[in-house]
Amino acid sequence: MKQHFGMMAAYNRWANRTLYAAAAELSPDELARDVGVFFKSMLGTLNHILVADRIWMRRFTGEGNAPDRLDAILFNAFPALRLARDAEDKRIMEWVHTLTEDALHGRFTYMSISNPTVISQRLAPALTHFFNHQTHHRGQAHAILSILGRKPPSLDLVYFHRTPDGRDFA
Repeated sequence: MKQHFGMMAAYNRWANRTLYAAAAELSPDELARDVGVFFKSMLGTLNHILVADRIWMRRFTGEGNAPDRLDAILFNAFPALRLARDAEDKRIMEWVHTLTEDALHGRFTYMSISNPTVISQRLAPALTHFFNHQTHHRGQAHAILSILGRKPPSLDLVYFHRTPDGRDFA
């Protein structure tokens, strides 16, 4: 199970770098344009992914700053958002590397943001949600690129497996 989550952390970093490289080609107007997706724009969507990652990493580790709103805009400037994304992906990879099989089968407790209640659950299913959530919203960012008339990159896991970082997991 640990190897699986190591792969997902590495894939997450690769997919984010690939997506951010494509998003870097957008103008500031295009980055901020409301195109009708859930978090409105590319900046809104990319900020949400980072917001959710920080919330979950705070829950998992008890460390780091976490917003109290899922629609928080942490960075209006794309270069700063990109640097923060890289740092968070590094943090995720380092933390996943420290996990043991026992920890993955264990439980953790946190407070929900949307419905303030205490929740206790096993770590492995929560990590599955964590990585699935990122993939879901990267799909929305992928759609934004199409809406803006750009050719979005392929973010399929199988393509990650064909990269130097992904070959160890294929």
